[in-house]
Amino acid sequence: MTKVLIIGGGIAGPVTATALREAGIEAVVHEAYAVGADDIGAFLTIMHNGVDALRAIGLDQVVADNSFAADGLNLYDGTGALVAETRWHTDITGPRTLRRSDLYRALHDEAARRGVEIRHGKRLVHAEHTGDGVRATFADGTRAEGDVLVGADGLHSTTRRLLDPAAPEPRYTGLNIFYGYTEGIAPTTEPGRYHMITGGRAFFGHTTAPDGRTWWFARVAGDESHGGTPAEWVEQAAGAFADDDTPAARIVRASGEVRRGNAYDVPSTPVWHDGRLVLVGDAAHAASPAAGQGASMALEDGVVLAMCLRDCSEPRAAFEHYERLRRVRVEALVSMSARVGADRSADSESFYRHHIEWNGSVVNDSAFGHSAFGHSVPARPGSGQAAEDQVRKGQL
Repeated sequence: MTKVLIIGGGIAGPVTATALREAGIEAVVHEAYAVGADDIGAFLTIMHNGVDALRAIGLDQVVADNSFAADGLNLYDGTGALVAETRWHTDITGPRTLRRSDLYRALHDEAARRGVEIRHGKRLVHAEHTGDGVRATFADGTRAEGDVLVGADGLHSTTRRLLDPAAPEPRYTGLNIFYGYTEGIAPTTEPGRYHMITGGRAFFGHTTAPDGRTWWFARVAGDESHGGTPAEWVEQAAGAFADDDTPAARIVRASGEVRRGNAYDVPSTPVWHDGRLVLVGDAAHAASPAAGQGASMALEDGVVLAMCLRDCSEPRAAFEHYERLRRVRVEALVSMSARVGADRSADSESFYRHHIEWNGSVVNDSAFGHSAFGHSVPARPGSGQAAEDQVRKGQL
């Protein structure tokens, strides 16, 4: 294995490329946008398992330097009553919260520092096998050749459609997602603590950043829609909490910056690879943001795929190992996240207990008993609730 073409420069792309460089494999990232895919405005939290994946390839400190720690979570109902409390360690091992744009820049800068080439303005339109490799064709008419191609091109993945023209399209989950930043009011939580509110009609989360601003998000059930103005988004989000006795509506109305989007998922992608092309991140398994695991799962994918390409003698074997190690876990996550969004009763913390040992060998664990990843991998994958139960038992 000498060269990997990576399609997509969001989260999964530069992490996969960096992991491949750590494995001694050349990787070139091809990003469709001319100046990056910053997704300005939105923020996310990388959970324990995502931080663990970053640590496997030495990216944890880079992300920590651009984020702040979350030390725990308080859950409230719509009357303002405290329902449950969770506490986490506050060092680099715990969850880290940051803007997507800051995460992208940090990952791109570190990938480039380690020798990864990132080419912008390269939108994939076609890929074909060349016998001993793959050739990618881009919208600007240029081409690139490599041993394999990794589709890290997100929710609306071109690579997924090239692998399987009948692949499922992203499914609208019935949730509108709002993000905002509020300043000029007293801190609404302890620094770094997440306060989550299960309101009568919607779900709200907020935390206080180191500079004293409140970062918040809201999940509001509604029709799929596009457009609108920030003022309209404020009214939509605040209105969903008007009947609750919580600070949610007040925080939303005091916001100086608000973003809105729709939540989608891809519950299962039948074809993950064909021996030369393979999917990672949202291209393979997009989850509703309700469980906050989308980025962390993409980070896990990139590291595990690099290990498989490092340890296996040829691409098809590597991709088979990768799919066997990843499919059950991520599809259980998508299923659980959908239930969180629908009834808020699912347990997401079980997904945090996952460890990747970079120095372990996927080849030595080819029987899928006790694996190098700190968990037992079942000989036959489960699905749906059965897979979620396996996660809770530490098997995935």
